[in-house]
Amino acid sequence: MNRVIFIMATMLLIKFSAPAAALLKVGAAAPAIAARDQANKPWILADALARPDVKAVLLYFYPKDDTPGCTKQACGYRDKMSAFRQKDVLVVGISCDSVASHQRFAKKFNLPFTLLADAKCKAADAFGVRVPKRNLTRRVSFLISKQGKILHVMDNRNPLLHITQMQMVIGKLLK
Repeated sequence: MNRVIFIMATMLLIKFSAPAAALLKVGAAAPAIAARDQANKPWILADALARPDVKAVLLYFYPKDDTPGCTKQACGYRDKMSAFRQKDVLVVGISCDSVASHQRFAKKFNLPFTLLADAKCKAADAFGVRVPKRNLTRRVSFLISKQGKILHVMDNRNPLLHITQMQMVIGKLLK
């Protein structure tokens, strides 16, 4: 019994003492990221921001395809897509899952937005959202301006709170 407690305590110490990249803050420049989407096509943040029909990119990191919280969040964005499009906001999901996993997830839930495969978690590391020593990200949403600056950061485990808060912030910031 003591050995089990010691092992669990050691695991917790390792988990909480591992250095992680700092979460990007409002006003910071968004890292120049490039990844493959669910159709295995290249996607580049700078190109998305340069589109004339885009005022901002809502880049949301989520832990894993087809899990309860991530599905709630993706379907929440899907169901509010017209509100985001009216404000010229491009919604893009990203996780450390593969292109094939994203294809299945997008098809299964009829997701009308881009999902990026960050299989090596490089974008997650750049934005400071990777769970240390794991191929998982925390649930964090970034609103990125046309100029590439971070306008808002939502770092919360509640998937539905991301949608409501981002809608509110977009309503205030992008008129």
